[in-house]
Amino acid sequence: MNWQSLIKDFKNFLKFEKNLTENTIQSYVLDIKKLIDFIEDSYINKKADDITNNDIKQFIYTQSKIIGTRSQSRLISSIKKFFHFLEIEKLIEENPTDELEYPKIGLKIPETLTTIEIDSLINYFKNSKNNSLRNSTITEVLYSCGVRVSELINIKISDIFFEDFLIKVNGKGNKERFVPMSKLSKIMIKDYISSERFNIIPKKGYQDFLFLNNRGQSLTRVMIYTILNIAKKGLGFKKKISPHLLRHSFATHLIENGADISSIQKMLGHTNITTTERYLHVSKKHLIETIKKYHPKNI
Repeated sequence: MNWQSLIKDFKNFLKFEKNLTENTIQSYVLDIKKLIDFIEDSYINKKADDITNNDIKQFIYTQSKIIGTRSQSRLISSIKKFFHFLEIEKLIEENPTDELEYPKIGLKIPETLTTIEIDSLINYFKNSKNNSLRNSTITEVLYSCGVRVSELINIKISDIFFEDFLIKVNGKGNKERFVPMSKLSKIMIKDYISSERFNIIPKKGYQDFLFLNNRGQSLTRVMIYTILNIAKKGLGFKKKISPHLLRHSFATHLIENGADISSIQKMLGHTNITTTERYLHVSKKHLIETIKKYHPKNI
C-alpha cells in the first residue's frame, strides 16, 4: 500500500473511529506527511513496515532543531497514533513507536487578561464603525462563556436557551455540552440578533448561525483572530490577544474567585481534569502576589 492510500485510510480512522475534529485530523496528517518526506529524502522506496525506531528518532532529532518541546510532543503523539493505526490494520508486524518517549515539558502557566483589559477590548469594538455589536458580543461570549474559537463560530441561534442562560456548543470530538451565559452576554447577544444580524440576509445553510460576516456566511477561525488583533493594535496592547487568552482568563478568574475545579472542567469541556488543574497554579501565583502586596509583614 502506498503512502497516499495510508494517509487517506488514517484520516478515515481518525474521523470515524476516533471521532476527532477536522482541525485535529489535519494537524495529525500534516505531522505524518513531514515524516514521510523525511523517509523519502533519506531512503529509497522505504515502506511503512520497514521504518524502524531509529528512523523515527532521527526524524524527531531533525525536527527538534526547528520546533520546541511542546511541538515535539504533539509530533510524537501524531506518529504514535499513525503506527497504532497501522498495527490495528495489521499493516506492520512491530510498532516502532512502542519505546518512543515524550520530551519533558515544564508546566506552562497560561497568560491572562485583567477584567479592565477585557472591558477595554469590548468597549473598543462598541465604539467602532463596522460590526460593532457583533465584534463586542464575540469578545464577551469568548470571555464570559469560555468557549473555544471553533465552538464560537458554530454557535446556532436554536442552541441558545435564553430563559435558562445556557448555550449548547459542539466541542472536541463532537461532544456536546452546555455553557452558562452571563446576564451581560445574554443582553448583548439579543441586541446583536435584533439589530446588526437582522439586517444581514443569511446565505442558504447559514440561517441558524449566530455570528455572520457581511456576506451572510459564518465567520472563520482566522477572522476571529483578525478581529481581536485589530483591537490589540488599536489599544496598543503588548499581550498577544487571542480567543485562547480570553478562554484562559475566563477559567483563571473563576478560580481566583473560588469556583471549584470540577465545575470549571465541565464548562471548559476538558476530558482530563489535569488539563484544568493548571489554572490552580495561576491561582496560587495570584495568592502569593496578594500576600506580598497587602500583608503588613511584607510592606
